[in-house]
Amino acid sequence: MTESLAVTPPLIRRVNLGKVLAVLSAADGPLTGSDLLAVTGLTRATVHAVCNDLIRLGWVRELEARRESGSQLGRPSRWFEFNERAGYVLGVDIGAHSSTLLLADLRGTTLATERVPTDNTEPFAQHGRRVQQAVRQAVLNAGVQLDEILAVAMGFAARVDRAGTVVSENDYSQATYDARRAALTELTGAAVLAENDANLAALGERWHGAAQSVDDLAVLLASERLGVGLIESGRLLHGSQGGAGEMAYLDRVEGVGNADGIAMLARMWGAEAAAAQPETLILALADGVPGAVSAEMVFAAAARGDRVAGRILDQLATRLARVIATIATMVNPELVVIAGAVSQSAGALLDGINNQLPALTATPPRVAASTLGESVVSIGAIRLALNHVHDNALDLDVVRAG
Repeated sequence: MTESLAVTPPLIRRVNLGKVLAVLSAADGPLTGSDLLAVTGLTRATVHAVCNDLIRLGWVRELEARRESGSQLGRPSRWFEFNERAGYVLGVDIGAHSSTLLLADLRGTTLATERVPTDNTEPFAQHGRRVQQAVRQAVLNAGVQLDEILAVAMGFAARVDRAGTVVSENDYSQATYDARRAALTELTGAAVLAENDANLAALGERWHGAAQSVDDLAVLLASERLGVGLIESGRLLHGSQGGAGEMAYLDRVEGVGNADGIAMLARMWGAEAAAAQPETLILALADGVPGAVSAEMVFAAAARGDRVAGRILDQLATRLARVIATIATMVNPELVVIAGAVSQSAGALLDGINNQLPALTATPPRVAASTLGESVVSIGAIRLALNHVHDNALDLDVVRAG
């Protein structure tokens, strides 16, 4: 026989606290007691008692009492507002060449940004110390304290299962991740969450990017290597071992052949073209050195009408269309967002991709370029950290509202 959970006064109080806090934290501004009882269904006495508790706990502040618009009778209404400075969260994107760190308040407003270069010749412990130094600088710049950080979320280019366990493809990557996570835990004392970088990009796009309000979504991180974060019916997909969205299968897809990203391919194909065809504008932009060609140079040359660069963009669009078609066939998203450091240039590929998709899949999605740029993963990490804070708010020590 299944044992039922006893409904006790402390449990009821906790449920009511969570209900009112959820409404206030989601509101665009302050709410009255009348607003809260209308949304929550609680009695006026319960709403006021719960708000008094949340004020004491530090999650809510009370504003000066004032009459509601059009009301001339009775006592002025009490107004309550979520305390977005009750604590802070960190979002960290562990990239191949650098790590990006954002410090934000509990509404997700970024207060400080730090970038940490990655030196793969350094000892693992030094990786952790560099991240710690960046966190200290961020809290100093924002005027907050380390012990006010309530949660940290890290994005990593590896499989991460539902429990937040990272499974790297090699011992070196695993060791560098472990060093950073241990360093952040030691420094902040807060929960340090892990997630795949493409999954965080999907959270970021759905929260503040091109995919707001989209429930069936694929976000393609497409800079150096391809990876995809998948959201289905509003839920992030991980798979049984964190392998949802891994792109190794592209080795077997005709016309694709590997998971190289837009930046890598544009750079490589641009250098090859510059060496073989010296009349191309790509070579001029690289000061006559094929090895100095960058992806940005290829896109810039194409924008200025260079035919060689234009053909490279056509190749990229064809390749991306095939990749997106496989995603559309397997998981049928409404929208695919091309994200990462190349997203500002990816708009030049959209027409070519969209023109080819109907011939490649019976369920072509809409395709868009991200508006979040290089910060997309760290923005998604902020969203993940905020989710943790909201889910565990009543068990956290927070800054008391002033």
